[in-house]
Formats: sequence, structure tokens, C-alpha cells
Amino acid sequence: MGYLGPEGTFTELATIRFFAGRPYRGIPYPDIASALHAVQEGEIMAAVVPAENSLEGTVSITLDVLVHEVDLFIVGEIVLPVVHHLLGKHKNLSAYTRVLSHPHALAQCRRFLQQYLPQALREPVISTAEAARLVGASDQPWAAIGTELAAARYGLDTVAREIQDHAHNATRFIVCSRDTAGPTGNDKTSIAFSLPVDRPGELYHALGEFATRGINLTKIESRPAKKGMGLYIFFIDCEGHHTYPVVSQALSALQARASFYKLLGSYPRHRED
Repeated sequence: MGYLGPEGTFTELATIRFFAGRPYRGIPYPDIASALHAVQEGEIMAAVVPAENSLEGTVSITLDVLVHEVDLFIVGEIVLPVVHHLLGKHKNLSAYTRVLSHPHALAQCRRFLQQYLPQALREPVISTAEAARLVGASDQPWAAIGTELAAARYGLDTVAREIQDHAHNATRFIVCSRDTAGPTGNDKTSIAFSLPVDRPGELYHALGEFATRGINLTKIESRPAKKGMGLYIFFIDCEGHHTYPVVSQALSALQARASFYKLLGSYPRHRED
């Protein structure tokens, strides 16, 4: 099972929780594209990657790779609360000269850093886990923002807990595989499509294929199609599995209208604990 590494990332934590009680061997990959391509090439059975954050929005590279580079299906999802901790080797916050973390984590902890570590330089790195690794390997008075899992991995103390500015911060992770997932009765379907012409009502009528059949859309957004300015791919999540007759009818009708269509997967919806 692959995941966005290195060890100690939120993605590893999501992987641990998603497969809780089931045997698996986790393999970290340096970036999202590498993890997804490893599934495509048969190196691993599936990969867990971030798809969306409640504060920062969609993880665009995940959607781009799924649409343009691989033929995989989303087979599961998990929503993980994002809780940031200050990790280091010193109890005294005034001792730290630098704070390392992913740019999003630094931004999401801005108030805490301004109030308690105004003297510390903020240094962005590729991930929260990489920040913890660098701090653990250094003899400098540096701190990292990351997970307790990363603290345990790299020999750091949790100096301050839950330092994020917003309590309602969560990331949605998806599990991608070469095979589709069967229906469970609590499913959602993700698709990507483009329309052949840009004219008034075109998107309205396309989405109407779901409304007229009583299918709820839970998400819609657009991304550049990478074929010219003003050309877009639309991404939709809807309730139900693509094999359900009413959902299948809506998808077939949409596909008939589209110049590009791709089923990204039907999979069990995340359940709150």
C-alpha cells in the first residue's frame, strides 16, 4: 500500500486509520504522482493521497494525475481532522530560531507563531514529516509543525499541542486502485467531463441530467483542461454507485453531451466516527 511520504505525514496517519484492523504494508512515495503511477504500473495494489482540504481547497495535482496520466479508480475515502503540534527538543519556546513545516501548515498556525515564536524564522519544506526529520537530525534550535506520529518517528517532543488557527480543519484522502469498488449502499461517484461548446445553459443542461433523476450532487468544480485558455474540465461528486440504474442513466446521458468523460470511481462515503 503506497502513500504520500515520508513517514510521519498526515497521509500515513490517514492510511493507518483507513486500514485499521486489516493487514497491510505501507510504502512511502516522495510525491503524489509517483504514488499513483506506482499503482498504474503494478508496483503496489493501491495508494492513499490527499484530495481536498477544508481550508486550502482541492489538491490540484491529485486531480490532474487521475485525469491526464493514469487509469485508476477511487475505491475509498477518509476525512482526517488536521491537528498541528509544535515539535522540538526544547521546552522554552523563546529558544527556537526557526520553525520548519509545509507551507500550508505554517499558514494554518500563523497566529500561534506570531504570538509565541515571533523571533523564529519560518522555513517552508516539502512536508510536515520532512520538517520533523530535519529538526530531529539537526543540533540547531529548530522546531517543526507536524503530527505526533512524526514526533515519535524522529525522536522529538510535542512542545505545544493543537496550535492551528482554525479548529475545523480537515483533509479528505482518497484510496486509488486499478480495480473498481462494488456497491455498499452508502456510496458516492466521482467523474470528470468537458463540454464540446461554451454557450449559455450548456453546463446547466448537463447537470440537469442529475436533477431530473433526483440525484444529489455533493461537489462540483472546474480545472483547466490544459488545452488552451478558457477550456475546462468539470469534476462532480454525486450520491450513489455508478452501477445503480438511475445513476447509470444520468451518467450515460451526461457522457452523450460531453466531449470528454472519465469515471473516476464509485466508492463508500466516509462515515463519521
